[in-house]
Amino acid sequence: MRARTLVITVSTVALASVLVACGSSSSTTTSSPSMPASADAMTVGSTDDIAFAQLMIPHHQQAVEMADLALAHATSPDVKALAAQIKAAQGPEITTMSGWLTAWGQPTSMPTSSDMGGMDMGGMSESGMMSDQDMSALGAATGPAFDRRWLQMMIAHHQGAVGMADQVVAHGTNAGVKKLAQSVIDGQTAEIVTMKNLLTTT
Repeated sequence: MRARTLVITVSTVALASVLVACGSSSSTTTSSPSMPASADAMTVGSTDDIAFAQLMIPHHQQAVEMADLALAHATSPDVKALAAQIKAAQGPEITTMSGWLTAWGQPTSMPTSSDMGGMDMGGMSESGMMSDQDMSALGAATGPAFDRRWLQMMIAHHQGAVGMADQVVAHGTNAGVKKLAQSVIDGQTAEIVTMKNLLTTT
C-alpha cells in the first residue's frame, strides 16, 4: 500500500514539473517583439535617448498618417506597396518607444512636440515633420499629382528621421535605443532610394 502511494506521489511531482516547464516555454515564445526588452527598459536612457524616443513617436505617427493617405488615394501600386511597408515598420516601433518611456518614468511626448518641424530640439537635427498646411495640401491632391507630392514629402520626412537616428547612434547610451535607431537608418535610407527612383517614373 505504501509503495503504491509512493508511485502516485512521484508521478504527481513529475507531472507538475512537466507543466511548469511547458508554462515557462510558452511564456518565452509568446513575448511580444514590439515591447521593450527588459534590459533596455531597466537601463534608463540618457537625455539623448529620451529626446529621441519622445520626438520620434510623433514623427512616426505622422508617417503612418501619410501612409494611410497613400493607401486610400495613391494611383501607383508601387506607392501603395511602399506606404503599406512604412506603416508596418513604424507602427511597432511606436509601441516599443512608448514602452521604453513608460518604463523610464518619462512622458511619451515633449510639450512642444507639435512644433517639431524645422526645429533643433534636444540636440536632434531638423526633423522633416510636415506642417498642417502640408498635410492638408497632400490630402487635397489627386491622381499622379498626389503620388508625386507624397513621394516628395515622405523623402523629406525620412531624411529627417535618419538625421535624428544618426545623432542618437552617436550620442545615446541605451543599447536598445541605438539598435532601433540603426534600424531606422538602414530601412529608411533604402526607402529614400526607392522613392527617388519612383519619382522619375511617376
